[in-house]
Parts: sequence; structure tokens; C-alpha cells
Amino acid sequence: MLRVVYADDSWLTRQAIGAVLERCDGVDVVAVCEDGDAVLAAVEAERPHVVLTDLRMPPSGDGEGVRIARALAASHRDVGVLVLSQYADPVFGLALIEDGVEGRGYLLKDRVHHAAVLDGALRAVAHGGSLFDPALVDSLLRRNDAAGGLDELTAREREVLAEMALGKSNATIAQSLVLTKKAVEKHVSAIFAKLGLPGEEVASRRVAAVLRYLEGGGHPR
Repeated sequence: MLRVVYADDSWLTRQAIGAVLERCDGVDVVAVCEDGDAVLAAVEAERPHVVLTDLRMPPSGDGEGVRIARALAASHRDVGVLVLSQYADPVFGLALIEDGVEGRGYLLKDRVHHAAVLDGALRAVAHGGSLFDPALVDSLLRRNDAAGGLDELTAREREVLAEMALGKSNATIAQSLVLTKKAVEKHVSAIFAKLGLPGEEVASRRVAAVLRYLEGGGHPR
């Protein structure tokens, strides 16, 4: 069972997303919280695999989901954090991955009304993966379009990189973009080359490419 702590200060939203969580097989919601302090206490008490949290809620208001992620990076790095928001905010998106991209995700709320989408996102983040909403990726790209070789990517290469940011494999990207797997592999190789990512370890370069994409040309780790 995937142990989840869920937090949102809106009763209506808790009911709506709670109903979706109930349809996710193998997901056990071990605590439901209304503010960030309650989330941190629930993590201590329940030892979840992942926290699903609203971006904006008490006590800090804006960015509370990011505050939770930072706190857990220091105390429970093995706990994934999936932040939900109504908006693709590049400032909070970058802040979320300041302590590392592994086990971190950011999705718009209107994408998680289907159990399969939410279940897949939770499991990806819980297992150390990263997942970012395409709208956030697009916002970050527009914000930093001229940095880090991103301006050299073709429209198709940007589409492929956006899919990579969702943690998808080449085979899954091929299905999503209606391409052959060989074509996707060619695009991925071109992305690595244009972003100046040498090396033989494909997995590491995929993470580096996504980080470059999200951060618009380098962000001190």
C-alpha cells in the first residue's frame, strides 16, 4: 500500500480530490490535514511514502507546499512531495526543486480528477522520480527561453523534453506524440547534444536535461 498524507485547506477540494484518492487502488490515505504544520506532524506520526499538498494554505499562505517540501528535504528526504496548484507558477516551481528534483512533483489541480493520473503521479514521486505539469514547464521555458541552449531546440525537441519532464520513457513518449521509438531516441540525443550534456549514463543525462529545461540554463545545486 502507498501511504499518503493529503493536505488542503479547502473543504470542497478535500472532498473532490479525496474521492479521486478513494478510486486509486493500493493507496492508503493515512492523514488528511488543513495546514502545513499538521502535515509535518502527520509525517512524523504516520511515516507516509508521499505527501500530496496544496501549494497555498496556512500558516504561510502562498508557497506553503514548497515550505513543506523544504522541511521534509531536511528531516525526511525519503518522503516524496507532490504539490497541487491552480496555477503554473514558475517561481514556486523552481523553489520546489532547490533542494533536488528527486521525489518532487508539481501538478495543476485540473489534471488530477482522474484516478489513473493521480495514482501514477503519486507513485512516481514516492519512488524518487520527478513529475512536472506541462503548463509549468511551458511557463518556465517562456521565462528563460534564451538560456542554456534551449533556444536551439526545435519545436518537436521541446515537445519531447516536456514529455521527459513528466518522467516518461522513450516508448511512452513515442505513444504520446505519435512517433516511432527510434524517432524519439533521435530527438533525445539531439537534446543532449544541444544542451551540452556529455557522458554515457542516459538516466543521469535525462535528469540533467529536465533540470536545464525547468531552470532555464543552470541553477546552482
